[in-house]
Amino acid sequence: MPKEFGMEQQVFGGEHHSGRVARPLWTAIKRGLLGRCPHCGEGKLFYAFTKSVDTCSVCGEELHHHRADDLPAYLVIVIVGHIVVGAFMTVEATSTLTLWQHALIWVPLTFGLAVALLQPVKGAVIGLQWALYMHGFGSEKDEFEPHP
Repeated sequence: MPKEFGMEQQVFGGEHHSGRVARPLWTAIKRGLLGRCPHCGEGKLFYAFTKSVDTCSVCGEELHHHRADDLPAYLVIVIVGHIVVGAFMTVEATSTLTLWQHALIWVPLTFGLAVALLQPVKGAVIGLQWALYMHGFGSEKDEFEPHP
């Protein structure tokens, strides 16, 4: 396994019998979180808030065929929900705020966290897909298995 920063790094997607080169999973996810190309880490992953580039401007890696779909939004809902509900319950247990005060705190915080996390989470999902050779990142078409 390749090592990065003195730690072993787990890789997936590369199988000995398929001839694929294993790609570094956590590095690809980290690069995606930072909005960078999962392959080289240099090129930008997004040209708009959540619109990913078709190809990396630095290494030329094709990124147009990723299919993040709704997964980033679902993950953001789970993350923000845990943060806001936990914080709300802590504040409710330790203070006597009115309903309006709670609304003034938690509604903007919820929206702000959701907007702030959406792009990094989508980048991480694209990095995950790239590292696992999902949805065209393996230079072969996805095959669909017919159901009986």
